[in-house]
Amino acid sequence: MTVSYTLKVAEARFGGFSGLLLRWRGSIYKLLYKEFLLFVALYAVLSITYRLLLTQEQRHVYAQVARYCNRSADLIPLSFVLGFYVTLVVNRWWSQYTSIPLPDQLMCVISASVHGADQRGRLLRRTLMRYANLASVLVLRSVSTRVLKRFPTMEHVVDAGFMSQEERKKFESLKSDFNKYWVPCVWFTNLAAQARRDGHIRDDIALCLLLEELNKYRAKCSMLFHYDWISIPLVYTQVVTIAVYSFFALSLVGRQFVEPEAGATKPQEPAPALGDLDMYVPLTTLLQFFFYAGWLKVAEQIINPFGEDDDDFETNQLIDRNLQVSLLSVDDMYQNLPPAEKDLYWDENQPQPPYTVATAAESLRPSFLGSTFNLRMSDDPELSLQVEASPASPWPAQTPLLGRFLGAGAPSPAISLRNFGRARGAPRTPHLLRFRAEERDDPEAAARIEEEAAESEDEAPEP
Repeated sequence: MTVSYTLKVAEARFGGFSGLLLRWRGSIYKLLYKEFLLFVALYAVLSITYRLLLTQEQRHVYAQVARYCNRSADLIPLSFVLGFYVTLVVNRWWSQYTSIPLPDQLMCVISASVHGADQRGRLLRRTLMRYANLASVLVLRSVSTRVLKRFPTMEHVVDAGFMSQEERKKFESLKSDFNKYWVPCVWFTNLAAQARRDGHIRDDIALCLLLEELNKYRAKCSMLFHYDWISIPLVYTQVVTIAVYSFFALSLVGRQFVEPEAGATKPQEPAPALGDLDMYVPLTTLLQFFFYAGWLKVAEQIINPFGEDDDDFETNQLIDRNLQVSLLSVDDMYQNLPPAEKDLYWDENQPQPPYTVATAAESLRPSFLGSTFNLRMSDDPELSLQVEASPASPWPAQTPLLGRFLGAGAPSPAISLRNFGRARGAPRTPHLLRFRAEERDDPEAAARIEEEAAESEDEAPEP
């Protein structure tokens, strides 16, 4: 059964994740304790052998081997290889879950498109929905061990009500070397076409919509089958496994607390960390094993989520839920509507649902209108003055930072597509912007400004 702890982490609080460390079902302790005990036992055997059974000369040789193994273990890029692999496996795990076929959209289309309150209409709707559920059962039998144990043979599928004896004979009479989970989908399309000819589906648009939803449903069945068929390349899984096992095989020898190497350090350098402190229990090495080996165990558990691990998908419950909900929607709920009534906010322009005492404070918070609504604008009226940004504008655009270095009358290096092909001339001074508002009050000043601009254009050298 899938381990769900969503409610326990609904609120961030002190020690929120710490309470999850005490769980056993679905935990890393349950997955890793056998390998962890084996690693501790092997480490203890090597440690006892070194301390009690070897001579002084043999200890010296063993210490050299241990230092070599410790240096060699650091050469394995374990974090990179293992991290990338686990990321790939987690993405694949979630994609497999989203590929599980759910009949919710299809059952709504069937209920709205296949009409008829008589026995024939009811039979059509239930049969169409049963064919869709049969397709999902057949593909889940091919990928999930739980479903296969529940329906080991086609006779069990017939006894469960997903298929009749006549349908089973038709199904088994089709000779094919490949998986035939798609056969109920073909039955679905033929039955839908027959319902269209009989008038239970009233137009071709409804039939087209129904078949489109079926194709989406069938595509998920196909994708689920292909996820089971095409695995992550075996060579990648082997590389990651060998990297982890070889790292800790070297650590078994290299992380032993041995005598320090004589004369290995210079007087100015500190002594090597290995051998400085003689400890019987390698705490950091055990933590490293717990993290890296646990990382590999996570990938091992979710690389195929259709098994029987604690966190694998509940495929049998999905089958029960899909059958019950789909038949309920196309049969009992067909044209079974509550009476239409005026809602509680019929005469209100701004409906406001009530709050409880526990949530009343939320109603006092202002609505979010956008991040710029809290921006404080400048009170300078000149910055709010509207100007006409047309191709005939007498002042060029100028960047503020470069304007400090180029001067107030220097042109801006910014070039737009609108004035890219315009003939080059003398740069127009931006002081015209200051007098644009004065043109309405002083015509003589405006004429003088225009004459200065014309003279500057005449004196400009040809490019």
